Amino acid sequence: MALILGIESSCDETAAAVIDGNGTTLAARIVAQRIASQDDAHRPYGGVVPEIAARAHVEVLAPMVEAVLADAGLTLGDMDAIAATAGPGLIGGVMVGLVTAKALAMAADKPLVAVNHLEGHALSPRLADPSLHYPYLLLLVSGGHCQILEVAGVGQYRRLATTIDDALGEAFDKTAKILGLGYPGGPAVERLAREGDAKAVPLPRPLVGSGEPHFSFAGLKSAVMRAKDAGIHTDADIAASFQQAALDCVVDRTRIALGAAAPGMTALVVAGGVAANAALRGALEALAADHGLPLVAPPPKLCTDNAAMIGWAGAERFALGYSDPLDVAARPRWPLDANAAPVRGAGVKG
Repeated sequence: MALILGIESSCDETAAAVIDGNGTTLAARIVAQRIASQDDAHRPYGGVVPEIAARAHVEVLAPMVEAVLADAGLTLGDMDAIAATAGPGLIGGVMVGLVTAKALAMAADKPLVAVNHLEGHALSPRLADPSLHYPYLLLLVSGGHCQILEVAGVGQYRRLATTIDDALGEAFDKTAKILGLGYPGGPAVERLAREGDAKAVPLPRPLVGSGEPHFSFAGLKSAVMRAKDAGIHTDADIAASFQQAALDCVVDRTRIALGAAAPGMTALVVAGGVAANAALRGALEALAADHGLPLVAPPPKLCTDNAAMIGWAGAERFALGYSDPLDVAARPRWPLDANAAPVRGAGVKG
């Protein structure tokens, strides 16, 4: 494998990293990385504003790339390839990162690797844990996606489940907004939930017991709003009850997917921004143990959007001989399993 410059700009984090594909530990593999959060810019709006995000990427990305190379004590000429998120995501932000990567690749005469952001999440546990081998079952949970996939190798994905409406991270963020907890919402809900009674508020568990592995969180989100409007329960109890209902749904869906997965899965893996939730990890660890599997999750800093995972996915692709032409297009939508059967629901994502 090789030295890869990774660039991530699909949403509201601008990130760059230098990855050594030959490293045998996490510390050795991530030579240098930087992340610029846009939380302060988006907080007044309670969520990400695409144009603000794209402008922020433009302002900080070029000096960030220069800085991360300096941190690594390397030059652009030392890189074997340039990897950048090419989708899915907010198209303005994706274009900023991808165009920057194209310019760098052209200027330095280096190969370009266009990375699917979801593949970055899917392979991030292998960045953190060199002992993780294919195939494994992946629960991918973030603000925009909620899926379960078999990961048989780089570019080899079979989707077993997806959300028919909202993603899990989106439900956390909307619950935070309902409770007035500010942005970003997921960590705020998790913190408040520790102070509440998870059994205090009767909330639905959408699709639990249905026998199908797909997710639905829109009804749960609406129930949280009704509970808040009723004025009977404390915010802490609502947060705790919401989190428990969401985790019950995830565990039930994942249990069904484990039963439907191909034989030989080496681990149950969770990745994506919501994978940083400690309660979720605890629930999934118990589920994995019930099936005789280890639970593998990247450290929290690699769960949220970052360039290290993009650089690592680029390194895995480059090691297999993959690279992309300089006219490769940015993509707002880019499913990992393009052949997955259609799922009911107008809000299906991925």
